Amino acid sequence: MSNTLNAACERAMPDESPATVSAPPVLAGRMGQPTLTTEYLAALEAMAAHRGAMLIDFDETLFLRNSTECFIDCAWPGTLALLLLRLLDALKPWRFSGGEAARDNWRAGLISVALPWTWWRWRRRCSGLAAAYTNRPLLQALRANSASQTIIVSIGFGRVIAPLAKAMGLEDLRLIGSRIFRPSDRSAGKLAMCMAKLGPVEIAHALVLTDAETDMPLLQRCRTALLVRWPEARFEEALRQLYLPGQYISRIKHPGQRYILRGILQEDFAFWLLTSLPLALDPFWHCAGLLLLLLSFWTVYEQGYVDNDHCAALYEENPKLSASYLADPMPSHTVQSWVWAGVCGALGIVVLEFPQAPQAVDFLRWAAVLLATWALFRIYNRVDKSTRVWLYSGLQLARGAAFAAVAAIPPVGAAALGAHVFARWAPYYFYRQGGRRWLSEDFHLMRLLMFVWLAILVGFSCGPGSIFNLGAAALLAWNIFRARRELLHVWRQAHRIDRRSTGA
Repeated sequence: MSNTLNAACERAMPDESPATVSAPPVLAGRMGQPTLTTEYLAALEAMAAHRGAMLIDFDETLFLRNSTECFIDCAWPGTLALLLLRLLDALKPWRFSGGEAARDNWRAGLISVALPWTWWRWRRRCSGLAAAYTNRPLLQALRANSASQTIIVSIGFGRVIAPLAKAMGLEDLRLIGSRIFRPSDRSAGKLAMCMAKLGPVEIAHALVLTDAETDMPLLQRCRTALLVRWPEARFEEALRQLYLPGQYISRIKHPGQRYILRGILQEDFAFWLLTSLPLALDPFWHCAGLLLLLLSFWTVYEQGYVDNDHCAALYEENPKLSASYLADPMPSHTVQSWVWAGVCGALGIVVLEFPQAPQAVDFLRWAAVLLATWALFRIYNRVDKSTRVWLYSGLQLARGAAFAAVAAIPPVGAAALGAHVFARWAPYYFYRQGGRRWLSEDFHLMRLLMFVWLAILVGFSCGPGSIFNLGAAALLAWNIFRARRELLHVWRQAHRIDRRSTGA
């Protein structure tokens, strides 16, 4: 066996002569510490009996995680690294250099250049990762077959894998891996990498063990092909423990819909801006402050989405969850989201009122808006769907007009926001009623809700005195009296979905 870890590879054309193809057994299992089944034992026995080169995959095979993701996870400061990676995902520069296969080249390359001390952190972390995620049954099988040459062949990056392989006690094994700043390595694939370094004859007599179906061209050229998915192996994206506002919306709740641009900026924020700009002291600072308030609000509202999906998965019989949620639900980031909300909200108020000094009451008002939105979303997620119809109008009021708690709006702006809220709520009402009911059946309750929401908006616009008076109180009392039966019906029908009896 070679004493040098060779990380470089060159593109080469595959040999045209066919080799004997062994049908690759796909061995699947469950997550957790494995008990080797007869299928796994058969794969390990095939390795023990093999004579010749053994080409062993690294990520999620010999090492039970993804080395590239683990390397990026060492980046510090993590929030800056995550921001850079999200910007990279938005720009997608790999479209012009190697395609999707080159995405990790750009990610690892950006971290290497922008945060070069990540390499020092990576080398320090390798020993702990090796102890935790080495595939020990496979490693024992490799060491038991001293008559064969074991070669690590990975589409991962040789420079990343080398210190990790050394920590795993594999420094004497030859390593064929990709280069970070050569996207063509990954685009060419494992077969081209092996052809360049080993040649067709050695490949034809080799055993290949991998977990990736994308390695099928290499599996079809070798003598013994083993396609094994190790049950305890798992892929975890780097920096997933960190939170950035909007990542749950764009990746889990509304994947591939550009929802932040189309649903939030072009709809909600446009109304925030248009309804308040006429009374702004400085349009530039006003716009900047509203953007910060929008970011603050949506960090909290997004956590309502997270809670909504979790409650649906736990309590609903037929939950509507995105495929992204089912494939890999992101961890909750409640504390981090509130830190983002608090910091961005405070900055937003300061910027919004610049050059004047902010008033303390505005900070309290904004905090009350965020807490009320969070509490309403929590209640909404835990009651039955027919009751949610009425709570949904409150959520839409918060979403459409939360900023009005700290920013002045003219009466016409209040009317526009009220129309915006109603336009968002009415389709949901018909959706929950299955299109069978008409608004007149809940006319009085609907009128009460719209009166309350619009009165709040008028209060924001014209001051508390415009709604805290005898006339407003009389209107409220009369609306409640007229809607009493509908209110009683909703109250009797309402029930929490997270508190079902054990016998149900």
